[in-house]
Amino acid sequence: MSTTKVRVNSIYTYRANMFDVLHGPDHLINGDVVRVINLRGCPKANTMGMCYVGDVKTGQFIGMVCTNSLFKEGK
Repeated sequence: MSTTKVRVNSIYTYRANMFDVLHGPDHLINGDVVRVINLRGCPKANTMGMCYVGDVKTGQFIGMVCTNSLFKEGK
């Protein structure tokens, strides 16, 4: 399975793949708009096909998701 590369501080639409349906953050639903963030002391975005996401406006941590679950607007 190939993984999607995401950029830190970029905004994406969340559409859960099967792994995130089973193990992803409970409070994220398909269609939510999120920002990719890096957390101090944690692996950087794209490590093992995963990244941390946060609130678009505040950057507040939401959870860890697969990069394949994130899509740019219009894609």
